[in-house]
Amino acid sequence: MKTVQLLIDGGHLMATARKAGIKYSPDFIERVAQQAVEPNTEDLIRVLYYDCAPYRGTARLPISGLQTEFKGDGGWLDDLARRDLFAVRKGVLKFRGWTRKDGASSQPLSDADFKPNFVQKGVDLRIGLDLSNLANHRSVDRVLMIAADTDLIPAMKYGRVCGLQIVSVVHPGVRLSGEFLAHVDLRRERPWPTAVESAPALAAS
Repeated sequence: MKTVQLLIDGGHLMATARKAGIKYSPDFIERVAQQAVEPNTEDLIRVLYYDCAPYRGTARLPISGLQTEFKGDGGWLDDLARRDLFAVRKGVLKFRGWTRKDGASSQPLSDADFKPNFVQKGVDLRIGLDLSNLANHRSVDRVLMIAADTDLIPAMKYGRVCGLQIVSVVHPGVRLSGEFLAHVDLRRERPWPTAVESAPALAAS
């Protein structure tokens, strides 16, 4: 049996699942993790899930200048962290102003024609550090990854040099760059979970 850890980039998984029309919830994430593993040949040690809690704070609307408040609830991340074998690594979500919505054509423009622009900070760094730590200690044989960011390549290369096998878990409709795949040992295709999720869908951050 190969010992494995699964690393999930939550931003990547959420975006691709929603693009496929799937409700995103802790139940769904848990099912994705279960399906990623080969039960007959792999022993799952832990699932590391990386994401940012929804933004909480105030900002001025782009046209009216009125103040608005963001009240995102990150309790679902605490729910996920309490599940068997899951650990949650949190980055920070930063507000970076307003972006005009595609197709916005109001004349004159109104606040409703814009959407907040949030940027994740620290997620890739945490994935890279954990991957490097696994490589240094050789605590597992394989690292399964649900991710796509090429910023992770240096850590992936280091892991392979240290003897880890890197497995990319890919779902329908997800396309990975050739640059990313060049640093993967195995590509593993998995279907989206089909069971109806019992938990409510998460609101967009």
